[in-house]
Amino acid sequence: MSQVDVLDLEGKVVEQVDLPASIFDGKVKLHLIHQMVKYQLAKRRGGTHSTLTRKEVSGSGNKPWRQKGTGRARSGDVKSPIWRHGGTTFGPKPRSYEQKMPKKMRRGALQSALSLKMKEGKLKVIADFELAEPKTRLMVDALKKLEAEGKTLMVSESEQPNYLAALKNIPKAKPLRVEGLNVYDIMWHEHLLCTKGALEAIARRFEG
Repeated sequence: MSQVDVLDLEGKVVEQVDLPASIFDGKVKLHLIHQMVKYQLAKRRGGTHSTLTRKEVSGSGNKPWRQKGTGRARSGDVKSPIWRHGGTTFGPKPRSYEQKMPKKMRRGALQSALSLKMKEGKLKVIADFELAEPKTRLMVDALKKLEAEGKTLMVSESEQPNYLAALKNIPKAKPLRVEGLNVYDIMWHEHLLCTKGALEAIARRFEG
């Protein structure tokens, strides 16, 4: 079991904590991360797209003109797909895009994503995110001192009003409760900042 520094918002080390071996000592399985991202994105798709087929569009079912002798092409009705306002051939219909992924694989993907961020040096443990005042400037300064100025995912175990208010005007920083921690957000963001309490909650999540 390895240890990691716990930093304050000034970027200074205040203590050290043990990293849970069940999370960070395992092998990084990139194929599980890839599959989990696909799984999450598929679940987000509404699948509500729909087009009208030949039998669903409004219009007469009568033959518009006689079969021969007019000099025009043969036609059965005005709802034909080759006519303007006609039906659509093989168009999309409502469907579910949801994929199947066992719980054990989902847990493995989350463990791999967290381990990957740690091995890349992009995961930092913070004592607390709460600020003295709900000012964006204070949070911008804190992120600069923590060397997390790019896309940053900030995971906490509880609601902290000043910190949340300060993040509203920082588009690249996303606050997230530990209950909602997921592979897609971890991989989408360059930096991952976790409070000490959030890290402990993550460890309990893997123990359960």
